[in-house]
Amino acid sequence: MSATDTSSRVSQFRSAVAEGWTRERFGVLGALALILITFAPPFQVYLFTDFLVVSLFALGFNLLYGYTGLLSFGHGLFYAGGAYGIAIVLRDLGPMIADIVGTGISPLVTFMIGGVVGLVLVIIVAVPVGWLSVRLQEIYFALITLAFGMLGYSLIIQDPAGLTNGTDGVIVLLGTVDLGGTSLRIGGRRIYYVISTITVVAATYGVWRIVNSPFGTICKAIRESPDRAAALGIDASHHRWMTFIISAAVVGIAGVLRAGLASVASPGLTHWSTSAIAVIATVIGGATYFYGPFVGAFIFLYIRWAISRFPALEAYWELFFGALLIAVVLFFKQGAVGGLLLLRDRVLGNNDDSDPGGRENTVDPGEQASAASGHEDEPGNDNMATDRGDDT
Repeated sequence: MSATDTSSRVSQFRSAVAEGWTRERFGVLGALALILITFAPPFQVYLFTDFLVVSLFALGFNLLYGYTGLLSFGHGLFYAGGAYGIAIVLRDLGPMIADIVGTGISPLVTFMIGGVVGLVLVIIVAVPVGWLSVRLQEIYFALITLAFGMLGYSLIIQDPAGLTNGTDGVIVLLGTVDLGGTSLRIGGRRIYYVISTITVVAATYGVWRIVNSPFGTICKAIRESPDRAAALGIDASHHRWMTFIISAAVVGIAGVLRAGLASVASPGLTHWSTSAIAVIATVIGGATYFYGPFVGAFIFLYIRWAISRFPALEAYWELFFGALLIAVVLFFKQGAVGGLLLLRDRVLGNNDDSDPGGRENTVDPGEQASAASGHEDEPGNDNMATDRGDDT
């Protein structure tokens, strides 16, 4: 890219920021907020890091649920896979890596290698699990993913080959990097927040590119009508399988970050209740919006934290969350993001279709799939993709 092209893009970005509450302006404000969080009190830095990890977990889940229409209760299996991958590398290979690269930089190198190993482990598990799961739909898909998740939970507790340490889990010690007389503890709250922020932003951008690609368009078409997508020659099962693997990989990255944040990889990460966290965050935020999982995770964690400030309410926090979910289901069918945008439109009298929340507008699935696959409807044909009368 030439200097002229870069200057032109910078000018366009500045113009977009100055025009109003555009996506670019929200991006600038979000980047500023991420920087300011670095200077917050240590506990708030930890809590916001936890929010980033849960958000990435929910975002990976929503790639399968919100964009392909498959509800999974077993994504905790991949969450734990990423966590155990890095934990085992740190425990068993850490000393060997230190002998090769030196003790000064070995904690960072080991952390990076462990993250890659955790991601590869998740993909290896997701390939056969996804291949078997996507052959089922609706409640049967949810049940088989739940079964795989609990199978993983039982396997981890059995401590195969002494790798998982049973119910005690594997301790994660990130260590301290020494470079030129400067010491940086990777597990320090502010340092780990920076690492988590960079990772989550990069992963989020990757998912955004996927959902806005022809592949993402086909996934949305399959979600709306698998039969009509198949009529256009699309292999729905194959695309669901690929989406399952990508979704698991994103969740695995969140699991790697979770292990470093919690300093342990435990069997509880595989349990169905952990998988339900992603489901709850997505439902609260809004599955039809790209940023819905982020908003849902924020509400989930910070309301939970606010309740914990009152000991009398702490014992009944599930009651408050139950009431919150009922309110969302009854009054905010598109989640918190949809409710906020509806409130904004009513207050400002704005009825246009612009949507900074990233909502994926529902259009005819035949048109979506046809556009993604490059097929054009012939004027003389009574094509399913153009006959709106068949949608009823």
